[in-house]
Amino acid sequence: MSVRTRDELGGRAAIAGIGATEFSKNSGRSELKLAVEAVHAALDDAGLTPADVDGMVTFTMDTSPEITVAQAAGIGELSFFSRIHYGGGAACATVQQAALAVATGVAEVVVCYRAFNERSGRRFGSGVQQREPSAEGAALGWSLPWGLLTPASWVAMAAQRYLHTYHLTPEAFGHVAVTDRRHAANNPAAYFHGKPITLADHAASRWIVEPLRLLDCCQETDGGQAVVVTTTERARDLRHAPAVITAAAQGAGRRQEAMTSFYRDDLTGLPEMDVVARQLWRTSGLRPSDIDVGILYDHFTPFVLMQLEEFGFCKPGEAADFVAADALALNTHGGQLGEAYLHGMNGIAEAVRQLRGTSVNQVAGAAHALVTAGTGVPTSGLILGADG
Repeated sequence: MSVRTRDELGGRAAIAGIGATEFSKNSGRSELKLAVEAVHAALDDAGLTPADVDGMVTFTMDTSPEITVAQAAGIGELSFFSRIHYGGGAACATVQQAALAVATGVAEVVVCYRAFNERSGRRFGSGVQQREPSAEGAALGWSLPWGLLTPASWVAMAAQRYLHTYHLTPEAFGHVAVTDRRHAANNPAAYFHGKPITLADHAASRWIVEPLRLLDCCQETDGGQAVVVTTTERARDLRHAPAVITAAAQGAGRRQEAMTSFYRDDLTGLPEMDVVARQLWRTSGLRPSDIDVGILYDHFTPFVLMQLEEFGFCKPGEAADFVAADALALNTHGGQLGEAYLHGMNGIAEAVRQLRGTSVNQVAGAAHALVTAGTGVPTSGLILGADG
Protein backbone atom coordinates (compact mmCIF):
# COMPACT_ATOMS: atom_id res chain seq x y z
CA MET A 1 0.00 0.00 0.00
CA SER A 2 1.27 3.47 -0.83
CA VAL A 3 0.81 6.39 1.51
CA ARG A 4 -0.43 8.30 -1.53
CA THR A 5 -2.78 5.96 -3.37
CA ARG A 6 -5.71 3.66 -2.64
CA ASP A 7 -4.77 -0.03 -2.52
CA GLU A 8 -6.68 -3.02 -3.93
CA LEU A 9 -6.64 -5.34 -0.92
CA GLY A 10 -9.95 -4.29 0.61
CA GLY A 11 -12.67 -6.94 0.54
CA ARG A 12 -10.48 -9.75 -0.77
CA ALA A 13 -9.83 -11.45 2.59
CA ALA A 14 -11.73 -11.97 5.83
CA ILE A 15 -11.32 -13.21 9.38
CA ALA A 16 -13.14 -16.52 9.64
CA GLY A 17 -12.14 -17.71 13.10
CA ILE A 18 -11.04 -16.40 16.50
CA GLY A 19 -9.77 -18.29 19.52
CA ALA A 20 -8.04 -17.63 22.81
CA THR A 21 -6.84 -19.21 26.01
CA GLU A 22 -8.01 -17.92 29.35
CA PHE A 23 -6.36 -14.65 30.41
CA SER A 24 -4.47 -14.96 33.68
CA LYS A 25 -1.53 -13.78 35.75
CA ASN A 26 0.07 -17.24 35.92
CA SER A 27 -0.80 -19.64 33.12
CA GLY A 28 1.23 -22.54 34.50
CA ARG A 29 2.31 -23.66 31.03
CA SER A 30 4.73 -22.72 28.29
CA GLU A 31 4.22 -19.97 25.75
CA LEU A 32 4.29 -22.62 23.03
CA LYS A 33 1.42 -24.47 24.71
CA LEU A 34 -0.56 -21.22 24.93
CA ALA A 35 0.02 -20.54 21.24
CA VAL A 36 -1.12 -24.01 20.21
CA GLU A 37 -4.26 -23.81 22.35
CA ALA A 38 -5.19 -20.45 20.80
CA VAL A 39 -4.53 -21.71 17.27
CA HIS A 40 -6.66 -24.83 17.81
CA ALA A 41 -9.47 -22.71 19.30
CA ALA A 42 -9.46 -20.32 16.33
CA LEU A 43 -9.50 -23.18 13.80
CA ASP A 44 -12.36 -24.86 15.63
CA ASP A 45 -14.27 -21.58 15.67
CA ALA A 46 -13.87 -21.37 11.88
CA GLY A 47 -14.82 -25.01 11.34
CA LEU A 48 -11.37 -25.81 9.96
CA THR A 49 -8.64 -28.28 10.91
CA PRO A 50 -4.85 -27.96 11.18
CA ALA A 51 -4.59 -29.70 7.82
CA ASP A 52 -6.30 -26.71 6.18
CA VAL A 53 -3.61 -24.23 7.26
CA ASP A 54 -0.76 -23.27 4.95
CA GLY A 55 0.33 -19.94 6.43
CA MET A 56 1.35 -18.54 9.82
CA VAL A 57 2.09 -14.99 11.03
CA THR A 58 3.23 -13.73 14.44
CA PHE A 59 5.34 -11.03 16.12
CA THR A 60 9.13 -10.80 16.18
CA MET A 61 8.89 -10.67 19.99
CA ASP A 62 7.15 -14.07 20.11
CA THR A 63 9.22 -16.94 21.56
CA SER A 64 7.26 -19.56 19.60
CA PRO A 65 8.29 -19.46 15.90
CA GLU A 66 5.79 -20.14 13.15
CA ILE A 67 7.39 -23.43 12.20
CA THR A 68 7.48 -24.68 15.78
CA VAL A 69 3.84 -23.76 16.40
CA ALA A 70 2.84 -25.42 13.14
CA GLN A 71 4.60 -28.62 14.16
CA ALA A 72 3.13 -28.61 17.67
CA ALA A 73 -0.37 -27.83 16.40
CA GLY A 74 -0.38 -30.64 13.84
CA ILE A 75 -0.18 -28.31 10.86
CA GLY A 76 1.54 -29.71 7.78
CA GLU A 77 3.29 -27.95 4.91
CA LEU A 78 3.46 -24.16 4.91
CA SER A 79 3.75 -21.95 1.86
CA PHE A 80 3.84 -18.70 3.83
CA PHE A 81 5.26 -17.64 7.18
CA SER A 82 6.05 -14.16 8.43
CA ARG A 83 6.85 -12.05 11.48
CA ILE A 84 6.09 -8.39 12.17
CA HIS A 85 8.34 -6.11 14.21
CA TYR A 86 7.73 -3.34 16.78
CA GLY A 87 5.90 -5.07 19.60
CA GLY A 88 2.24 -4.18 19.88
CA GLY A 89 2.47 -2.16 16.68
CA ALA A 90 2.46 -5.50 14.84
CA ALA A 91 -1.03 -6.65 15.85
CA CYS A 92 -3.11 -5.46 12.91
CA ALA A 93 -0.19 -5.91 10.53
CA THR A 94 -0.26 -9.67 11.14
CA VAL A 95 -3.76 -9.68 9.65
CA GLN A 96 -2.62 -7.43 6.80
CA GLN A 97 0.20 -9.88 5.99
CA ALA A 98 -2.24 -12.79 6.07
CA ALA A 99 -4.69 -10.91 3.84
CA LEU A 100 -1.96 -10.12 1.33
CA ALA A 101 -1.01 -13.79 1.20
CA VAL A 102 -4.50 -15.13 0.62
CA ALA A 103 -5.49 -12.35 -1.79
CA THR A 104 -2.51 -13.17 -4.01
CA GLY A 105 -2.82 -16.94 -3.77
CA VAL A 106 0.41 -17.39 -1.82
CA ALA A 107 -1.59 -19.18 0.87
CA GLU A 108 -5.23 -20.19 1.39
CA VAL A 109 -5.67 -20.27 5.17
CA VAL A 110 -3.36 -18.21 7.39
CA VAL A 111 -3.34 -18.20 11.19
CA CYS A 112 -2.14 -15.09 13.04
CA TYR A 113 -1.24 -15.64 16.68
CA ARG A 114 0.38 -14.10 19.76
CA ALA A 115 1.13 -15.92 22.98
CA PHE A 116 3.19 -15.02 26.03
CA ASN A 117 3.59 -15.32 29.77
CA GLU A 118 3.90 -11.57 30.13
CA ARG A 119 3.04 -11.56 33.81
CA SER A 120 4.60 -14.75 35.16
CA GLY A 121 7.52 -14.62 32.74
CA ARG A 122 9.12 -11.62 31.04
CA ARG A 123 7.31 -8.45 32.11
CA PHE A 124 7.58 -5.75 29.45
CA GLY A 125 6.58 -3.09 31.95
CA SER A 126 9.84 -3.60 33.82
CA GLY A 127 11.62 -1.80 31.02
CA VAL A 128 14.95 -2.31 29.30
CA GLN A 129 16.99 -5.16 30.71
CA GLN A 130 20.08 -6.73 29.10
CA ARG A 131 19.20 -5.50 25.62
CA GLU A 132 21.41 -6.65 22.76
CA PRO A 133 23.18 -3.74 21.02
CA SER A 134 21.45 -2.65 17.81
CA ALA A 135 21.07 0.38 15.59
CA GLU A 136 17.45 0.68 16.70
CA GLY A 137 18.38 0.39 20.35
CA ALA A 138 20.94 3.18 20.06
CA ALA A 139 18.08 5.69 20.23
CA LEU A 140 17.41 4.57 23.78
CA GLY A 141 20.88 5.78 24.72
CA TRP A 142 19.63 9.35 24.60
CA SER A 143 16.90 8.61 27.17
CA LEU A 144 17.95 5.83 29.54
CA PRO A 145 20.74 7.73 31.33
CA TRP A 146 18.21 10.34 32.43
CA GLY A 147 15.88 7.83 34.07
CA LEU A 148 13.52 7.08 31.19
CA LEU A 149 13.78 3.33 31.67
CA THR A 150 10.25 1.97 31.23
CA PRO A 151 7.37 2.25 28.74
CA ALA A 152 5.39 4.30 31.26
CA SER A 153 8.21 6.81 31.57
CA TRP A 154 8.50 7.14 27.80
CA VAL A 155 4.78 7.77 27.38
CA ALA A 156 4.69 10.16 30.33
CA MET A 157 6.80 12.66 28.40
CA ALA A 158 4.19 12.95 25.63
CA ALA A 159 1.32 12.79 28.11
CA GLN A 160 2.67 15.72 30.10
CA ARG A 161 3.07 17.81 26.96
CA TYR A 162 -0.48 16.94 25.86
CA LEU A 163 -1.93 18.15 29.16
CA HIS A 164 0.13 21.33 29.07
CA THR A 165 -0.75 22.19 25.46
CA TYR A 166 -4.50 21.74 25.90
CA HIS A 167 -4.74 23.05 29.49
CA LEU A 168 -6.02 19.74 30.86
CA THR A 169 -5.54 17.78 34.06
CA PRO A 170 -4.80 14.04 34.45
CA GLU A 171 -8.54 13.50 34.87
CA ALA A 172 -8.69 13.69 31.07
CA PHE A 173 -7.03 10.29 30.94
CA GLY A 174 -9.41 8.87 33.53
CA HIS A 175 -12.32 8.84 31.11
CA VAL A 176 -10.58 6.15 29.03
CA ALA A 177 -9.86 4.02 32.08
CA VAL A 178 -13.44 4.30 33.35
CA THR A 179 -14.90 3.41 29.94
CA ASP A 180 -12.68 0.36 29.50
CA ARG A 181 -13.36 -0.94 32.99
CA ARG A 182 -17.11 -0.45 32.58
CA HIS A 183 -17.02 -2.73 29.56
CA ALA A 184 -14.67 -5.21 31.24
CA ALA A 185 -17.08 -5.48 34.15
CA ASN A 186 -19.62 -7.13 31.80
CA ASN A 187 -17.06 -9.45 30.17
CA PRO A 188 -16.60 -12.86 31.85
CA ALA A 189 -13.30 -13.33 30.00
CA ALA A 190 -11.87 -10.08 31.38
CA TYR A 191 -9.47 -10.06 34.32
CA PHE A 192 -11.46 -7.17 35.79
CA HIS A 193 -14.85 -8.78 35.24
CA GLY A 194 -17.30 -7.33 37.74
CA LYS A 195 -14.89 -4.56 38.77
CA PRO A 196 -15.84 -1.18 37.27
CA ILE A 197 -14.10 1.97 38.47
CA THR A 198 -14.98 5.65 38.83
CA LEU A 199 -13.07 8.83 38.08
CA ALA A 200 -12.47 9.07 41.82
CA ASP A 201 -10.87 5.62 41.78
CA HIS A 202 -8.66 6.72 38.92
CA ALA A 203 -7.59 9.87 40.74
CA ALA A 204 -6.86 7.90 43.91
CA SER A 205 -4.64 5.32 42.22
CA ARG A 206 -0.93 5.74 42.83
CA TRP A 207 1.43 7.56 40.55
CA ILE A 208 3.55 5.43 38.24
CA VAL A 209 5.28 8.26 36.37
CA GLU A 210 3.54 11.62 36.50
CA PRO A 211 1.10 12.33 34.93
CA LEU A 212 0.34 8.60 34.60
CA ARG A 213 -1.36 6.77 37.45
CA LEU A 214 -1.68 3.03 37.94
CA LEU A 215 -5.10 3.00 36.27
CA ASP A 216 -3.66 4.67 33.17
CA CYS A 217 -1.44 1.66 32.51
CA CYS A 218 -2.46 -1.63 30.93
CA GLN A 219 -2.24 -4.98 32.62
CA GLU A 220 0.42 -7.67 32.36
CA THR A 221 -1.17 -10.89 31.16
CA ASP A 222 -0.43 -14.54 30.43
CA GLY A 223 -2.39 -15.92 27.48
CA GLY A 224 -2.72 -16.55 23.78
CA GLN A 225 -4.95 -15.29 20.97
CA ALA A 226 -5.25 -16.40 17.35
CA VAL A 227 -7.30 -15.44 14.30
CA VAL A 228 -7.84 -17.28 11.02
CA VAL A 229 -7.70 -15.38 7.72
CA THR A 230 -8.82 -16.72 4.37
CA THR A 231 -10.44 -15.40 1.21
CA THR A 232 -13.81 -13.75 1.63
CA GLU A 233 -15.38 -16.31 -0.70
CA ARG A 234 -14.13 -19.26 1.31
CA ALA A 235 -15.04 -17.60 4.60
CA ARG A 236 -18.66 -17.39 3.48
CA ASP A 237 -18.80 -21.20 3.42
CA LEU A 238 -17.45 -21.61 6.95
CA ARG A 239 -19.05 -21.65 10.39
CA HIS A 240 -19.56 -17.91 10.96
CA ALA A 241 -20.33 -14.90 8.82
CA PRO A 242 -16.98 -13.41 7.78
CA ALA A 243 -15.50 -10.23 9.18
CA VAL A 244 -14.32 -8.71 5.93
CA ILE A 245 -10.97 -6.91 5.91
CA THR A 246 -12.22 -3.67 4.40
CA ALA A 247 -8.85 -1.93 4.77
CA ALA A 248 -5.49 -2.67 6.39
CA ALA A 249 -2.48 -0.42 6.83
CA GLN A 250 0.91 0.02 8.45
CA GLY A 251 2.44 3.35 9.32
CA ALA A 252 5.67 4.95 10.47
CA GLY A 253 6.10 8.69 10.82
CA ARG A 254 9.02 10.97 10.13
CA ARG A 255 11.71 10.93 12.83
CA GLN A 256 10.14 7.72 14.12
CA GLU A 257 11.66 5.82 17.01
CA ALA A 258 10.28 2.96 19.08
CA MET A 259 8.57 4.72 22.03
CA THR A 260 11.15 7.53 22.31
CA SER A 261 10.27 9.89 19.43
CA PHE A 262 10.96 12.94 21.60
CA TYR A 263 12.71 14.96 18.90
CA ARG A 264 9.69 15.56 16.71
CA ASP A 265 8.32 19.06 16.35
CA ASP A 266 5.22 18.15 18.38
CA LEU A 267 4.67 15.57 21.13
CA THR A 268 0.89 15.95 21.35
CA GLY A 269 0.02 13.54 18.54
CA LEU A 270 0.94 10.21 16.98
CA PRO A 271 2.21 10.79 13.42
CA GLU A 272 2.59 7.05 12.81
CA MET A 273 -1.13 6.59 13.44
CA ASP A 274 -1.92 9.52 11.18
CA VAL A 275 -0.21 7.59 8.35
CA VAL A 276 -2.40 4.56 9.15
CA ALA A 277 -5.55 6.67 9.40
CA ARG A 278 -5.06 8.33 6.03
CA GLN A 279 -4.54 4.97 4.35
CA LEU A 280 -7.53 3.32 6.03
CA TRP A 281 -9.91 6.15 5.15
CA ARG A 282 -8.61 6.37 1.58
CA THR A 283 -8.85 2.64 0.90
CA SER A 284 -12.18 2.02 2.65
CA GLY A 285 -13.94 5.17 1.43
CA LEU A 286 -15.34 5.50 4.95
CA ARG A 287 -15.31 8.37 7.42
CA PRO A 288 -15.26 8.52 11.22
CA SER A 289 -19.05 8.84 11.25
CA ASP A 290 -19.30 5.42 9.54
CA ILE A 291 -17.49 3.60 12.36
CA ASP A 292 -19.74 1.81 14.84
CA VAL A 293 -17.07 0.45 17.19
CA GLY A 294 -13.55 1.64 17.96
CA ILE A 295 -11.08 -0.87 19.37
CA LEU A 296 -8.14 1.41 20.05
CA TYR A 297 -4.86 0.16 21.45
CA ASP A 298 -4.79 1.18 25.09
CA HIS A 299 -1.46 0.30 26.64
CA PHE A 300 -1.62 3.81 28.13
CA THR A 301 -4.69 6.03 28.29
CA PRO A 302 -3.19 9.23 26.79
CA PHE A 303 -2.47 7.49 23.50
CA VAL A 304 -6.14 6.51 23.14
CA LEU A 305 -7.05 10.20 23.21
CA MET A 306 -4.39 11.02 20.64
CA GLN A 307 -5.59 8.23 18.36
CA LEU A 308 -9.15 9.54 18.37
CA GLU A 309 -7.78 12.90 17.28
CA GLU A 310 -5.49 11.46 14.60
CA PHE A 311 -8.42 9.57 13.06
CA GLY A 312 -10.56 12.71 13.02
CA PHE A 313 -13.24 11.66 15.48
CA CYS A 314 -12.69 14.97 17.24
CA LYS A 315 -10.37 17.98 17.16
CA PRO A 316 -6.99 18.08 18.94
CA GLY A 317 -7.44 18.41 22.68
CA GLU A 318 -11.11 17.39 22.59
CA ALA A 319 -10.83 13.60 22.89
CA ALA A 320 -11.37 13.44 26.66
CA ASP A 321 -14.77 15.10 26.29
CA PHE A 322 -15.50 12.84 23.31
CA VAL A 323 -14.85 9.73 25.44
CA ALA A 324 -16.74 11.11 28.42
CA ALA A 325 -19.79 11.64 26.19
CA ASP A 326 -19.67 8.02 24.93
CA ALA A 327 -19.69 9.40 21.40
CA LEU A 328 -18.16 6.14 20.10
CA ALA A 329 -18.48 2.60 21.44
CA LEU A 330 -14.89 2.21 22.65
CA ASN A 331 -13.02 -0.96 23.61
CA THR A 332 -16.17 -2.94 24.25
CA HIS A 333 -14.21 -5.97 25.51
CA GLY A 334 -12.57 -3.87 28.21
CA GLY A 335 -9.38 -3.26 26.30
CA GLN A 336 -5.93 -4.04 27.56
CA LEU A 337 -6.73 -2.01 30.65
CA GLY A 338 -9.69 -4.21 31.54
CA GLU A 339 -9.74 -7.50 29.63
CA ALA A 340 -6.14 -8.54 28.97
CA TYR A 341 -2.87 -7.32 27.52
CA LEU A 342 -2.30 -9.54 24.47
CA HIS A 343 -0.46 -6.96 22.36
CA GLY A 344 -3.77 -5.96 20.77
CA MET A 345 -4.70 -9.34 19.29
CA ASN A 346 -7.65 -9.69 21.67
CA GLY A 347 -8.93 -6.38 20.33
CA ILE A 348 -9.08 -7.82 16.81
CA ALA A 349 -11.14 -10.71 18.18
CA GLU A 350 -13.55 -8.26 19.83
CA ALA A 351 -14.08 -6.44 16.56
CA VAL A 352 -14.99 -9.76 14.95
CA ARG A 353 -17.48 -10.51 17.74
CA GLN A 354 -19.10 -7.11 17.26
CA LEU A 355 -19.60 -7.79 13.55
CA ARG A 356 -20.99 -11.25 14.34
CA GLY A 357 -23.34 -9.77 16.93
CA THR A 358 -21.90 -11.84 19.79
CA SER A 359 -20.08 -9.29 21.95
CA VAL A 360 -21.01 -9.09 25.63
CA ASN A 361 -21.31 -5.33 25.07
CA GLN A 362 -22.93 -5.56 21.66
CA VAL A 363 -23.48 -2.46 19.56
CA ALA A 364 -26.77 -2.93 17.73
CA GLY A 365 -26.30 -3.31 14.00
CA ALA A 366 -22.52 -2.91 14.11
CA ALA A 367 -21.30 -2.91 10.49
CA HIS A 368 -17.85 -1.27 10.64
CA ALA A 369 -15.18 -1.65 13.32
CA LEU A 370 -11.89 0.23 13.53
CA VAL A 371 -9.01 -1.62 15.21
CA THR A 372 -5.59 -0.15 15.96
CA ALA A 373 -2.27 -1.59 17.07
CA GLY A 374 0.40 -0.29 19.44
CA THR A 375 1.21 3.40 19.43
CA GLY A 376 4.47 5.25 20.01
CA VAL A 377 6.05 2.70 17.65
CA PRO A 378 5.64 1.94 13.94
CA THR A 379 2.10 0.66 13.94
CA SER A 380 -0.86 -0.72 12.00
CA GLY A 381 -4.65 -0.67 11.79
CA LEU A 382 -7.69 -2.37 10.31
CA ILE A 383 -11.21 -1.55 9.31
CA LEU A 384 -13.33 -4.69 9.48
CA GLY A 385 -16.80 -4.86 7.99
CA ALA A 386 -19.82 -7.11 8.11
CA ASP A 387 -20.26 -9.12 4.92
CA GLY A 388 -22.81 -7.66 2.55
